[in-house]
Amino acid sequence: MAKKNILIVLGLASVALILAGSSVLLRRDTGRAGVSGVASAAAQPSSTDSANAPVIRFVKNPEMAPPLQVKDILGRDVNKADWDGKVVLINFWATWCPPCRMEIPELMELKKAYGDRLKIIGISEDDDPPAKVLKFAQSVGITYPIVMYTPELVASYGGVPALPTSFLIDTKGRVVQKHSGLYPIERYHEEIRSLLGLPTDGRVETFVDTGQIFLKNAANATELPGVDFQGLTPDQKKTALRRMNAENCTCGCGLTVSQCRVNDSECPTSKGIAAQIVKDAASGAKPKTEPAAKGAKSITQ
Repeated sequence: MAKKNILIVLGLASVALILAGSSVLLRRDTGRAGVSGVASAAAQPSSTDSANAPVIRFVKNPEMAPPLQVKDILGRDVNKADWDGKVVLINFWATWCPPCRMEIPELMELKKAYGDRLKIIGISEDDDPPAKVLKFAQSVGITYPIVMYTPELVASYGGVPALPTSFLIDTKGRVVQKHSGLYPIERYHEEIRSLLGLPTDGRVETFVDTGQIFLKNAANATELPGVDFQGLTPDQKKTALRRMNAENCTCGCGLTVSQCRVNDSECPTSKGIAAQIVKDAASGAKPKTEPAAKGAKSITQ
């Protein structure tokens, strides 16, 4: 992706967030300013329990990771078939992304800690030639394979609107978590140890994917960020949700209204459309135009 298509969210306030262990990232420009640089809380670990043990959150009924059979920038095969029995971390990043560069030493630390039991694969979203990405990787000591992005590869993971973004895959090849932004290495250790069956102080909780992992699953949501369904009957709410999953947001993101609310809760366009849909559902009004989602950009696996 071109550098000009990314909004940098790394000012002094962001540095303070990094020091506090919060998620900081670069988010792709969708044609409007003011997009948040803090990862959605929906996919983040919840607060600790009464014994102060960390809570590890994995998606319930996880989906298989998309197929992957490509060459890395050294010409070596990268094949999903080799992942059996291993935990895999798919890391979308770019050389020009400051938070991405900041997490490289921690990814290398994870690789060293778990050896062959953990595979890390970097998906470079640089527009530069692979040779230039390789030169950078060698300069900072990256030893895990790096694959150059393709639109098809990004789309197979449901779109990656922010960098860095990492998908955590269990030993059965299923995507169990997604983290956008700088994610505390201690949390990664807890998650990886849990997936490998190693001792951990954390306890596992599961959640239903309503767009936190794959945006297409926003259709499963019964609640959406910033959308007030109060006052609607169950049938009216069902009608409103159906419309939000059928109509596109007009902000230029190419997503449905519900997907846009999950992907970017600060989007004023999808918020306004959703509010009007709720109002129409309450009054029984019909949409004035045909749903736009018939031509929606595909985000399926």
